[in-house]
Amino acid sequence: ENNFTEQDLRVRPGKSILHNTFITVKRMSTEEYKDDGKYLSIDYSFSESPFGNVLIASTSKGICYLAFCEEEKEASILLQKQFSNAIFSHRYDSMHEDAIYLFKNKEENVPHIPLHLKGTEFQYKVWDALLEIPMGKLSTYGDIASQIGNPKASRAVGTAIGSNPISFLIPCHRVIRSTGDIGGYMWGNARKKEIIRWESTP
Repeated sequence: ENNFTEQDLRVRPGKSILHNTFITVKRMSTEEYKDDGKYLSIDYSFSESPFGNVLIASTSKGICYLAFCEEEKEASILLQKQFSNAIFSHRYDSMHEDAIYLFKNKEENVPHIPLHLKGTEFQYKVWDALLEIPMGKLSTYGDIASQIGNPKASRAVGTAIGSNPISFLIPCHRVIRSTGDIGGYMWGNARKKEIIRWESTP
């Protein structure tokens, strides 16, 4: 069963604990990501989570990529496509540890987690709106479009959500269709449903 009821939805959600307290977004400058990340040094590691293995990558300024993965080699290739000329080090750091803590402790006593993102102005608006959806609540593509002041841009919103480089921390899994259907998810609909159920359980 894929559908969620109206009681599951929160229309135009207000600021969430996640957005206000411990997730901060730093935008990559043009200088930082030009030439496909030539001037970036990126640490990455693999860890277990309640929803499958994850690859976490970070610059000195914050987490720049987080993806669920089945195969480490395939995940590494996808990361390197994001920043093809960056310098990569297979190394676990404190930011990776903080992200894993959130998987296991929801929003209780979570440390500050900075994100360091590459994106367009429209994508930043959409990702910021995702961070405003409280844990345990859901929104729709149309609601997000309205929230960013572009109510006719549901399809473009869906594209921006699909290109979210930070799974789970930027909670694209909290967006479903207005019909209550779960919609799509880059990391699989079964995983999306599992995360939603986990977040909605006290």
